[in-house]
Amino acid sequence: IFLLYALNGYSAELPAKKHWSWQPLKRPSVSNAPQHTNPIDAFIVARLKAKGLEPAPEADCRTLIRRLTFNLTGLPPTLKETDEYVNDTKPGAYGRLVNRLLASPAYGEHWAQHWLDLARFAETDGFEHDKIRPNAWRYRDWVIKALNDDLPYNEFVRRQIAGDMLKANKDSLATGFFAVGPTYKGDGGDPEATNVAKAETLSDRVDTFSRAFLGLTAACARCHDHKFDPISTKD
Repeated sequence: IFLLYALNGYSAELPAKKHWSWQPLKRPSVSNAPQHTNPIDAFIVARLKAKGLEPAPEADCRTLIRRLTFNLTGLPPTLKETDEYVNDTKPGAYGRLVNRLLASPAYGEHWAQHWLDLARFAETDGFEHDKIRPNAWRYRDWVIKALNDDLPYNEFVRRQIAGDMLKANKDSLATGFFAVGPTYKGDGGDPEATNVAKAETLSDRVDTFSRAFLGLTAACARCHDHKFDPISTKD
């Protein structure tokens, strides 16, 4: 968040509604210069030129398939896959490679880890009461399947927030998002300690939700102001 504020010139003096994650999406104009093989290249080249730098030489086929396979699946390409790509001289070889890797089950397995980190996924409760969660894998597999099925992002979000409440496409497994984070346990014989533990658990769930979906922290404001967050201790 700090980095994004710095890049966009935000300061703590701006109203909360100026928070970077709440701004409407805008489609930037893209240069149509012939040397760009992908619209993203235009932005990269513009930044390089601003720094007086030139783009690196285009990667050869063997380097390209290794980079792409590691990036999309977390695995190296096999010798056979490498040779097939190197010897594929028909137009559109790169696009076919991308599609093949996106269709691989390894794609969802690799990229799910990034979302599971946001969800604070764990197969145990954490802290001193670190009990095993025998069904945590169900949410993990739901995330993997959602990515491999190319589930639209709006549906991906809605099911995790309220999947058990939806009338159509009810999806209780998705709400594991709120159950796989740290769980605080109180002393069973002390009602006050038990209530505090419940409050800490719920606070963690709110903080996880706000970080993942709203681009801000919330729980920290219980104790102190964050210089670059629009939620204060007073709020």
